[in-house]
Amino acid sequence: MYPSERDRRHGADAVVVRVIDYRLEGIAGAEPIYRLMTTILDPQRAQADKLAALYHERWEIETALDELKTHLRGARITLRSRTPDLVRQEFHGLIMAHFAIRSLIHEAALKADEDPDRLSFLHAVRVVRRKMAAAVAFSPSEADDLPYCL
Repeated sequence: MYPSERDRRHGADAVVVRVIDYRLEGIAGAEPIYRLMTTILDPQRAQADKLAALYHERWEIETALDELKTHLRGARITLRSRTPDLVRQEFHGLIMAHFAIRSLIHEAALKADEDPDRLSFLHAVRVVRRKMAAAVAFSPSEADDLPYCL
């Protein structure tokens, strides 16, 4: 493989890759064949079936970014802070909120004996938002009566 058409024409900066073709058997709507390229050339170091399985897992980071940008923060809402320190603080708050919701999803998945990836992040966000109004709607004098601390 070459990084660019120009490099290919000049035979420069070639990268040797291993090509793995595979199928997803029993998956409705799957393509007839998938092709994966890797720079891990040694099949003993990385077996083809394991690389194929891991390839599909790598998309989870894309899903997490979508969850942060679209569902948690809101598609049209930008970070409001005006200084780098406050932007970092706001971003860390979003990351912690994402972690908290994913933790709740994980707990629910364990109770239901389900894969956490199969549960809807958007649904979990909606449930948390519905419950937040009730969770924060108490006076300080009532806080001691709560079964847990917020």
